[in-house]
Amino acid sequence: MEHKATSGKKIALIYNKPLTYASVNEALDGLFEIDTFSNGLAFHYAAQQSENRYVAILSDDELRGTNGAPLLKTLLTLGYKDVPFISLISQIDEEQRLLAIKEGVTEIFSMPIDTRAVKIRVPYIIENFKNVSNDYIPNKPFRLPVIKRLFDIFFSGIALLCLSPFFLIIALLIRAESKGKVFYYSLRVGTGYQIFKFYKFRSMFTGADAKLKDLSHLNQYNTDAPKKAEAPVKEICDLCEQADSGCQNALFSDDKMICERIHKQQLASKMDSAFIKIKDDPRITKIGKFIRNTSIDELPQLWNVFIGDMSIVGNRPLPLYEAEKITTDKYALRFMAPAGITGLWQVEKRGRGEMSEEERLNLDNNYAKTHSFMNDIRLILRTIPALFQSENV
Repeated sequence: MEHKATSGKKIALIYNKPLTYASVNEALDGLFEIDTFSNGLAFHYAAQQSENRYVAILSDDELRGTNGAPLLKTLLTLGYKDVPFISLISQIDEEQRLLAIKEGVTEIFSMPIDTRAVKIRVPYIIENFKNVSNDYIPNKPFRLPVIKRLFDIFFSGIALLCLSPFFLIIALLIRAESKGKVFYYSLRVGTGYQIFKFYKFRSMFTGADAKLKDLSHLNQYNTDAPKKAEAPVKEICDLCEQADSGCQNALFSDDKMICERIHKQQLASKMDSAFIKIKDDPRITKIGKFIRNTSIDELPQLWNVFIGDMSIVGNRPLPLYEAEKITTDKYALRFMAPAGITGLWQVEKRGRGEMSEEERLNLDNNYAKTHSFMNDIRLILRTIPALFQSENV
């Protein structure tokens, strides 16, 4: 095993060809400390003994070779899910690309190595790997399990029948306070980005949506940090600039090009919050505040459940302006689960203080990964006491 003292960040290189080490060392010299190994077993043993974790694993074997996809599969079972695995293979074609995607290989480079590309791509991969979801999202429509759908029809049908007199009372109270329709619907995005009409008892004065833009500064999910003065926009990041090689991660629109690294930085600093929640919202009526705090305004969604737009338990369907901001990156996983009236984040956080946007998105993703009929029953039982928790709307 060889060591080269550089930045202190360690990369594992598994190889048997001297030329491989020379090329990788030339590309990453000064950026990372490179430890070399002849096989995956030697790497794992060294990783267990080392105090510093490896930030990436490079292997020069073919994808179907011993130190290719089979090694990656073993490493994943040993707990290396948060370490990018990069394969150096003899030739890249469509078959190799598809195989790499299927096996979960982070990146592939063809031999002989393009040292300029490796110098640009490897640091970028390491920097952004934690922001990429490792969860496989199937490329097919989500289908609700039969037992869950039968439960939804039965539960919502009985509830609608039993609650119909109560619905009439709420309707009369809403009309007595303010003019307008008793029921309100908005377009929402549910499972698989399907758009549908989402029904609620009206809890706001008529025309409330038109006033939303004027109240955006009150959004609790927006950060309170003052916005910095905008600096001149660079088209190429510092890493590409230092390499003197042109942009290796270019994004193109109709009239300009920008480096993907710079684009991500701009999104992180400028993007408005995906969710909107206003404390003491002046658009809400008195009866509206009561039915919101008690979740009575949600009861018409039983009709959405009955006709199949939603389920009793699932991730909340989002308004279009919220959903369009999380159609990419790791949080899109939330849309691969049922849309529901109640879900994980409602019972975890309702009445227990403020919740950040990231917490809410993570809870949505957790539900998408773990949902099952039995877990849904548990969430329904936990929802009942949550209804009596006060929440400022």
